[in-house]
Amino acid sequence: MRVSDRRVAQTFAQLADTLVERFDSVEFLHVLAERSVELLPVNAAGILLANDGGKLELVAASTHLARPLEELLSQSGDGPSEECFRSGQMVRCPDLRARPPRWSRFAAVAVPLGFAAVDAVPMRLRNEVIGSLTLFRMSPGALPAEAEALARSFSNVATISLFQARAASRAQPVAEQLQTTLSDRVLIEQAKGVLMERLEIEVADALSLMRNYARNTGQLLADVARQVTERSPEVAGLTRISKPRPRW
Repeated sequence: MRVSDRRVAQTFAQLADTLVERFDSVEFLHVLAERSVELLPVNAAGILLANDGGKLELVAASTHLARPLEELLSQSGDGPSEECFRSGQMVRCPDLRARPPRWSRFAAVAVPLGFAAVDAVPMRLRNEVIGSLTLFRMSPGALPAEAEALARSFSNVATISLFQARAASRAQPVAEQLQTTLSDRVLIEQAKGVLMERLEIEVADALSLMRNYARNTGQLLADVARQVTERSPEVAGLTRISKPRPRW
């Protein structure tokens, strides 16, 4: 089995984790975003979920471009992710530099960041759409059919995992389940800020530090973030853990 095939198999194996009680949805979505960049011909990936007001929020992004993606998706207001979410269909844009631009505000932010093409895959189960997996490329052109099929599969894995987590939590309503995930993401952002200030590190390093610590100690990422923001002595050893134990 080739390395890429093995990694694909490992990614899909995560669906089994949705059957356990302490499924870490935020960590799972971060892994999917990173694997999307690793296994697809894309330069960055972001996963967005709808909040209780029906507005998309970025929950996870591939690590090295997380901050530019967050700025892009928060400033544009309208774009491929929103169109994908509203329509429930995959949205493709092989050239963001085309004139006139398909999404003027989005393109005005995306192109200066170096992005030339984008695809958005709906996260949906039957008629219910809960978000989108958005893929960015720095070279124009259509996403190959094989890559598109894999991207759809990744999106399906993420969606089914979140729905399974809902079932495991005594049929918690989908909107409430998604809002919990979004709230966890806000907590994680706050904890990243605390670590950046305390340790004088970059935002990506702060997230990696918490993710590694959560894996090594068997905790949820949000629980570690809460301990960091509360300055709990329980995470005093966080800075001493540099490598995660294999989780998948």
